[in-house]
Amino acid sequence: MSNTTDKIGSIADPNCVAPNSSQTKDKGLALLKYVLIGTVFGIVFVKAEIISWFRIQEMFRLQSFHMFGVIGSAIVTGIISIQLIKRLNIKSIQGEAIVIPTKEFKKGQVIGGFIFGLGWAITGACPGPLFAQIGSGYTVVLVTLVAALAGTWVYGKFEKYFPN
Repeated sequence: MSNTTDKIGSIADPNCVAPNSSQTKDKGLALLKYVLIGTVFGIVFVKAEIISWFRIQEMFRLQSFHMFGVIGSAIVTGIISIQLIKRLNIKSIQGEAIVIPTKEFKKGQVIGGFIFGLGWAITGACPGPLFAQIGSGYTVVLVTLVAALAGTWVYGKFEKYFPN
């Protein structure tokens, strides 16, 4: 697999739909900020009860607004953030331009979304809270982690055979 240069001049995998265009590479202790942010994010997940299997089941059974409120507020926050980044030309912490590539709709996204939702409903876990669940002592979720990794590998291996 050869590398190509994308629009903004960084080396990117041509098969990656969202390449990291950052010219700055974090090393050593600079990576600690990601561990700290992830830890805080995990604590918020636990305190907000969004890692709770029961909360997830309530959502899929349409018995509670809790998870819909969390997901809806995340969508609204994302929309506002993206618009601010685009309109105010906000730069990254390293001062680099933030490039948000346009994405085209593919019918495979509907199929993949259905499979993702089905797995989420069955296991009570999605990639977001998966590690927070494991960190909270729900070790049975390790089975879900292994299944998610296996599914990712299968997708990567057989992607060329899937519908666009």
